[in-house]
Amino acid sequence: MALTTYTAGEVLTAASLNDNLAYAVTVPVAAPGGLTLISATTIGTTVSSVTVTGAFSATYDNYRIKITGVVGSAAADTTFQLSGITTSVYAYSGFYQSIGTSTIVAFGGTTTSTPIGTLGTTLNTQINIDLSSPNLAVAKYLDIATCSNNIRVNQAAQCNSTVQATGFTITPDSGILTGGTIYVYGYAKA
Repeated sequence: MALTTYTAGEVLTAASLNDNLAYAVTVPVAAPGGLTLISATTIGTTVSSVTVTGAFSATYDNYRIKITGVVGSAAADTTFQLSGITTSVYAYSGFYQSIGTSTIVAFGGTTTSTPIGTLGTTLNTQINIDLSSPNLAVAKYLDIATCSNNIRVNQAAQCNSTVQATGFTITPDSGILTGGTIYVYGYAKA
């Protein structure tokens, strides 16, 4: 179905106007710089990892991934890996702080995936990832903020691969994931 345009003096029919209304409801529209929901993936119960496919395309260059409501069976670090990029090309640095303390600890390294925070074993963990250019043949950049009942993490990561990824996987270092949703949003091109 396509959007119908009209010219001056043309008679508008109910069917034509209803078609335009149906079109407007089904086509996602975002203001310049706004976010458009691309997908929502339910994590489920007792899973060892979650893979989201078809998340990235030529429609958007930049994305927001919001992981909310997930609980881990262990207070384990969780990693993020773009699909098709499995070599040691992720470089990251950041800091973490145990909730309720003032001590800040820095960390960094290079690996085959990037850490995105520590899962909470009660309540839920909230993870926000701003991701640049996952579907382009250039380096990719991540800005990550995580908060759980155990810890908060802020970090940046770089993926020096030109592989064009269309999805990603999150995996805890130990234990299982239960509950929550992974939302993927695209930033509108201005």
